[in-house]
Amino acid sequence: MSSSWVWNQGRVVPAERATVAADDLGLLRGEGIFETVSVRDREPFMLDRHLDRLRTSAKITGIAVPWTDDDLATACAETIAAAAGDPENLQVPRFRLRITVTSGRGSSRGAPTLLVMVAPDVEHPGGAKVGICPWPVNEMSPLVGAKVTSRHDYTLAHHDAVARGADEAVLYNTRGMLVEGSATNLFLVVAGRLSTPSLATGCLPGVTRSLIVDLVEVHERDDLTADDLRFATEAFLTSTTRGVQPISEVDGKALRSSPGPLTTAARNALENLRTSRTTDRV
Repeated sequence: MSSSWVWNQGRVVPAERATVAADDLGLLRGEGIFETVSVRDREPFMLDRHLDRLRTSAKITGIAVPWTDDDLATACAETIAAAAGDPENLQVPRFRLRITVTSGRGSSRGAPTLLVMVAPDVEHPGGAKVGICPWPVNEMSPLVGAKVTSRHDYTLAHHDAVARGADEAVLYNTRGMLVEGSATNLFLVVAGRLSTPSLATGCLPGVTRSLIVDLVEVHERDDLTADDLRFATEAFLTSTTRGVQPISEVDGKALRSSPGPLTTAARNALENLRTSRTTDRV
C-alpha cells in the first residue's frame, strides 16, 4: 500500500493509481497552479489562506477553479484521512498536502483537473545552506504573484545550488535585487532590522511569509542585494514545510549568528500561532 494518497476524479486512491489524461494541459504545457499545506494531527494549517491564494493564482493565469472552498476542504479531509490511516504512516507526525489544478484536457481549456495529494512531510533540521543563483528571474513576468506548476527555471536554480554544496538557491531579479528562494521566501537582518524582499521584486506572496509579516516587525524592501545577505547578521527562510528555518551559510561562508534573536522570535511567534489554532479546535 502506498504511503502517499491522492484525491483523483472524485475518489481517493493510492498515488500509484492516480491518473492524468495524456492530453491534459498541465502535462503538455505546464498550465497548472498549486498550493502546499502543512498538516499536523490531521489538520491542515491555514487552509483558508492557501485557498485564497489558489484563487488569486487562478485569476492571474486564467485557470478555472469551479469548486467551492467547502468542496476543496472536503477533498483535503478525505485524502488526509486516507494517508493518516495508511499502515505505513502510523508513526508519521506530519504530512504535506498539495492541491493542484490544471487547465484540463484539450486546447480549449475545458473542464479543469483537480488533484489533492497527501504524503509524509520531510524535516528540515538545523540551518540551511544557501547559494545565490548565477542568473536572474523576471520580475515583470505576467505570472508574478501566481504559484504555478511551470517552475523549471527555479528547479534548475535549486539544482545549481545543490551542485555547489547548498540546500537551497536564493534568486535575484533583472534589477539585481534579492527576490526569494527557489521554494522559499527570504528574511534577513540589515542594520539591526528584520527585512524581506517586497512583492515589487517579483517574489511569491508566501503564506508563511505573510504570517511572519503579521506576527513580528518586518521591513519590506525592494532594494536588498546579494551583499546584504552575505553580510547579514542573521537570516532565515520561510515556507509551508520549513516554517522558519535559519540560514547558516551563504555561498559557503557562515553567517555570524544562526539562529539569531530575530530569527528565534519569528520562529516562536509562528509556532505559538500554530499551537493557539490547535488549542482553539480542542
